[in-house]
Amino acid sequence: MATCIVIVQFDLPKRTEEQAITGGTGSAPTYRALATKGLIRKDYLNGDHGTGGVYLWENRAAAEAWFTDARIAELTERFGARPRLTWYDTHVTVDNIKGETRVNRLAMASAAE
Repeated sequence: MATCIVIVQFDLPKRTEEQAITGGTGSAPTYRALATKGLIRKDYLNGDHGTGGVYLWENRAAAEAWFTDARIAELTERFGARPRLTWYDTHVTVDNIKGETRVNRLAMASAAE
């Protein structure tokens, strides 16, 4: 089973660096708590074409469990704009920090053993 990337984008003006850091560090505890629910990583986005986040999940089911209709409504209310979600399965990762290329089969590798 592939890992899953969800890109969340809001059509909002670019924040200053300080605003982006304050917003990201302020909400980080919420996402750190999702480690047990399958969130591997979240990167905050801040650019000329909007703001948002890139989420790496252990699998699509974990991502779908987080990004419910209720969550989308909550985000829309909080930011005053409805987010656009783009979903990707990611089967292969090049990790230059670890110096490796890996096939993303987290759940299948465990099931096969």
